[in-house]
Amino acid sequence: MPARDIAIIGAGPAGLAAAERLAEAGHRVTIHERMASPARKFLLAGRGGLNLTHSEPFEAFLARYREAQPWLEPALRAFPPQALRDWADGLGAETFVGSSGRVFPRAMKASPLLRAWLGRLDGLGVRLVSNSLWTGWDENGALTFRAADGAVDAHRPDATLLALGGASWPRLGSDGGWAPLLAERGVAISPLRPANAGFTVAWSALMRERFAGQPLKRIAIRFAGEEAAGEAMIDAEGIEGGAIYALSAPIREAIRRDGSAMISVDLRPGVTADDLAARLAKRRKGETLSNHLRKAAGLAPVAIALLREAAGQALPAEPEALAVLIKDAPLRLGAPMPLAGAISTAGGIPRDEIDAGFMLKRLPGTFVAGEMLDWEGPTGGYLLQASFATGVAAAEGMKEWLGRGAAE
Repeated sequence: MPARDIAIIGAGPAGLAAAERLAEAGHRVTIHERMASPARKFLLAGRGGLNLTHSEPFEAFLARYREAQPWLEPALRAFPPQALRDWADGLGAETFVGSSGRVFPRAMKASPLLRAWLGRLDGLGVRLVSNSLWTGWDENGALTFRAADGAVDAHRPDATLLALGGASWPRLGSDGGWAPLLAERGVAISPLRPANAGFTVAWSALMRERFAGQPLKRIAIRFAGEEAAGEAMIDAEGIEGGAIYALSAPIREAIRRDGSAMISVDLRPGVTADDLAARLAKRRKGETLSNHLRKAAGLAPVAIALLREAAGQALPAEPEALAVLIKDAPLRLGAPMPLAGAISTAGGIPRDEIDAGFMLKRLPGTFVAGEMLDWEGPTGGYLLQASFATGVAAAEGMKEWLGRGAAE
């Protein structure tokens, strides 16, 4: 197949992964990035160690994508977690599996991996144009871009990949500005909503003022028959953190339907209620309840405060009732935190709008990948894995489509 001109809009993981595959196939690839430098959100993720993917059994891994699993499964099977690890290892960013099963580069940073990746792309002839904001199409169907100085440019490639991200962390470049551009062309867009986000809670003044910013460690959250273990963080306006994020999709939809959602917080998931009751029954004379809960149940002050919020301040005196509350503290959640502060985005381009090669049915020659698509996954490596996998899948779809055109 002869070399073709490819435009990739968005220099995040999905766009860069596609660029690598297409350049390796001999195509002329130009990446347009609206920010001054590429992969801003990828670099931000690296501040926490760059959780690339997860090592759990693949069938369990697939199930983390919930309703989107049937859609994403072919791409994830074609580029599974081990393929992502092999790719990172090949760039000199050797990976390891942490105690939680999450996969990280040994450097625990994104910047060395990104530098090596950009170096590889440069060696493949990929051209990166920064400060290039995609503004849609002109009257002749050419892509239009606006530079930082206001200059407008047009480009008519043989094929285009849109990898513009969702609408979380807009200061890093992904603000969902692509949605109206595609909607004008007849592409259906599911409303963009916060994913992996916290929720508001009507805390008491004491909870807001004294415990905001403190973590709830080693807890479990239960909702609608599901359970997620991990940590949470008390915020002045609500609660967030990994255990909340893992169930954020069903919680968010319940709130959309009912206005609020009641979750259960298990503050001692490794201890039975009977064992807790036995410990709590051995209270020394004159010992304060807070001190007793700290020593007998192993609860930190913030956990005790949460218990009081759940019970309406007055905690039950009976050890059995207190143990049940520790294991099943009800907490009513309100609206999700704003989209701009969410880790990722739900909504976007639905499955029905693209073909098996990730090409938009209404815009032949235009492909999409990454967080623009209407899927979501929890934190833990699932977000990056699907972004890479759909970028690779879109590149393969584009190569196949270009091949058909060349044959004709």
